[in-house]
Amino acid sequence: MLNREDIEFREKDQPLRDDVGLLGSLVGDVLREQGGDEFFEQVERARQAAIRRRGGDADADVELDELLANLPAFEARELVRAFSTYFQMVNLAERVHRIRRRREYERETGPQPESYADSLARLRDAGVETEQLAREISRMVIEPVFTAHPTEAMRRTLLQKQQQVSRLLVRRFSENMTPREEEANTALIRQAVTTAWQTEENPVSRMTVANERENLLFYLSDIIYRVAPVFIETIEQESAALGVEVDASEALHFGSWVGGDMDGNPNVNADTLKDSLVAHRAAVIHRYKQELRDLYKVLSQSTSRIGIDPAIEERIRVYSAEHPVELESINHRHRNMPYRVLLRLMDARLRATEKDRPGRYRDADEFAADLQLVLDSLLRHRGEHAGAHPLRRLLRRVGVFGFHLAALDIRQDSLVFRRSIANLLNEEGWLELDPSRRAARIREAWSDGGKPAGKADDETASTLRVFSTIHECRQRFGRAAIGDVIISMAEGADDVLGVMQLARWGGLLEDGHVPLDIVPLFETVDDLKRARNVMQQLFEDPVYAEHLEQRGKAQRVMLGYSDSSKDGGVAASRWALQQAQSELAALAGEYGVTLTFFHGRGGTVSRGGGRVHRAVVASPPGTVNGRLRITEQGEIINAKYGLRGIALRTLEQMAGSMLIADLNPPPSHEEETDWSQAMDVVAATSRETFQSLVHDDERFYPFFRTVTPIDVIENMKIGSRPASRRAGKGISDLRAIPWVFAWTQNRCLLPAWYGLGSGLAAARENFGDEFMQHMARAWPFFANLLDDVEMVLAKSDLAITEKYFALAPEYGELAQKIRDEHARLIGELRGLSHDGELLSDDPALERSIRLRNPYVDPMSLMQVELLKQWRASDGKDDELLNALFASVNGISQGLQNTG
Repeated sequence: MLNREDIEFREKDQPLRDDVGLLGSLVGDVLREQGGDEFFEQVERARQAAIRRRGGDADADVELDELLANLPAFEARELVRAFSTYFQMVNLAERVHRIRRRREYERETGPQPESYADSLARLRDAGVETEQLAREISRMVIEPVFTAHPTEAMRRTLLQKQQQVSRLLVRRFSENMTPREEEANTALIRQAVTTAWQTEENPVSRMTVANERENLLFYLSDIIYRVAPVFIETIEQESAALGVEVDASEALHFGSWVGGDMDGNPNVNADTLKDSLVAHRAAVIHRYKQELRDLYKVLSQSTSRIGIDPAIEERIRVYSAEHPVELESINHRHRNMPYRVLLRLMDARLRATEKDRPGRYRDADEFAADLQLVLDSLLRHRGEHAGAHPLRRLLRRVGVFGFHLAALDIRQDSLVFRRSIANLLNEEGWLELDPSRRAARIREAWSDGGKPAGKADDETASTLRVFSTIHECRQRFGRAAIGDVIISMAEGADDVLGVMQLARWGGLLEDGHVPLDIVPLFETVDDLKRARNVMQQLFEDPVYAEHLEQRGKAQRVMLGYSDSSKDGGVAASRWALQQAQSELAALAGEYGVTLTFFHGRGGTVSRGGGRVHRAVVASPPGTVNGRLRITEQGEIINAKYGLRGIALRTLEQMAGSMLIADLNPPPSHEEETDWSQAMDVVAATSRETFQSLVHDDERFYPFFRTVTPIDVIENMKIGSRPASRRAGKGISDLRAIPWVFAWTQNRCLLPAWYGLGSGLAAARENFGDEFMQHMARAWPFFANLLDDVEMVLAKSDLAITEKYFALAPEYGELAQKIRDEHARLIGELRGLSHDGELLSDDPALERSIRLRNPYVDPMSLMQVELLKQWRASDGKDDELLNALFASVNGISQGLQNTG
């Protein structure tokens, strides 16, 4: 591993160094101005000591401890915010540099690696035929689904200021500014940094579902709305450059859980479902109206100068009768400009649509038909360069976003559904019945077709109201407005059949069928292993088979990365997920079912994060099939979609990796059977090691609560959901997000690696060094797992973790187990690496981590001191708690992908 002083910036990265230098200087100026010279010097002493500590200076370690010990709460908080502000700027500089590098590739060196154009070139070089490419591209569907999971601790107000800084940095390299213009640009950056410093980081009240929805709409209706047509154009144009003519208009859609994810969140219900769809429609119609006004300025064609299609005049006649007041308001000088007249009337129809008033559009297809009418007329009258381009872009946006912006998924815990079924069937002991017996009883109820025998308690009545609201929303907002109904912790076929029955009792029946995609979510390792049997029972069930026929024999299955990892550790989770996909894909083929996997990934490696494009390429053969539905959550949304250039890059990587996975998968190896056997050993041993510590040792839960700031995280007002599900206590009922978030804060990152060292050692003892080394080189699945874990280990720091362990000296045996497993894993990974070093194949990532680590250290050490003081106050000192909140935010900024 490199020390900080050994790191060199390559020539291509010098602009990044310049940006970091500029922003660092501005942050220093702001700290001196806002906090005074003494405060600035205090920050500098801590920074220099942290750098020397990383260089191996033992005296610096002592100096840093002394600098940060016993600071008053306010001083500690200000010091943390200083380092946090620096990280915010470094993160922005790196994202902007990615945009800069993309432009340099396009201008100078050709396709950027992992871009869509690069993927097409690789496929063409591999001998993939044009017809194959056209077929695969035409069926491709990418659907990111945004969730409200609260690992993004940054307020929207501050996110907007970061957006401003990013745009100003882009302007620095994209415009040839004069010295005075550059000075003004820098002044605007400093203004944003200063006002951010003067803005409270932590909201005064816990976020509501409405707040979460507002954050989501910031990304969807601003950044992604702008990027969507550009992405579709990129797909079509880059494909056409290779002679592949495709229509990619259906390649991109979006989903959301905000307002529909009821799992463990009493604040989400039928009302938030409806409110969210109202807000979605209002946001997207607002953008459409803005574009119509922009088109109004462009499309000034006069009938005295150019012809128009008669259909335009007919449409004006019909809409004028519906909206006579709007017609009268149009300037008389514009009456001979028919496109303008029609656009004004279309705007009136959009306003009526938003308010559900007469004269509205029945659906987005009707609005798109009007836009197509104008485009066709333009093209028939020499208008290709007179407004066709913005019209096409608006049409593409309508195709992606409709009137719903993003399909709203509904998610609920299977236990809630089971309790509701038990009440309505009036069945005592229902929860203790075998799942097959429950399925048979639900099937009987379905066949009876009558009203429920039992009475609904409050929970059951709420559940039924959700389904009746779904029916209402489908009628009001369109069928595309409702996405999947997801059953968390699904265990048997009865869970899916039960949702069908509840939907029926809730009035959600159209032409005798439930018009929903019902999606079981398999979350634990054992549930993943049972997934094939569960789905086979469903495919063979006569009631569900008829439902599948009505859904075009299309089935989605959601795979849970977070809870499977919390259950059995990262290796057991990844292997169970890999095997489940292979088994389910083969099963679907046997029954003629089109299967789509919905990947419930989080931001960290332990929750399925990491490099998604590599994970897609490493998917089991026959499991992608042109469809990718994946959750995006927490700070990852900002990292991947916070800037337009980054968002476009993210979507291109997804598209390219899907094509490669389907058309040019890694070649099969004769050793794959042996590899699977070796992975069985890795998974089984690592799971046993993980569970023996995390789940089987009763001392672990109090140890965890002492050596992590989980008690602080539970007090943070960054999400509308409780930290635990099913109102339980202990690791099993703690949500995966705060579980991972807490271990990230103390720099151990235990969920992402613990147990793997023992698993690798067991496999090596059984199969030998050379076998394991070959497997690490030749098997993409295994290589991807090792790469992800190497990244985690590079971000971890057990020397810092020891400071947290010191908070719980009575649990020294547990701390020693963690130390031993960490050392074991490092040794095993070095033995598998071609040069005995970690991250040797990714110098950019190593550089980024090595540059950040010294600046995270002071915040970590201050967090330890603050935890001691706050817990000594019995958690009643609000000033200390606010300082701890700042430390959580700061460490999150420094380490990134934290939850």
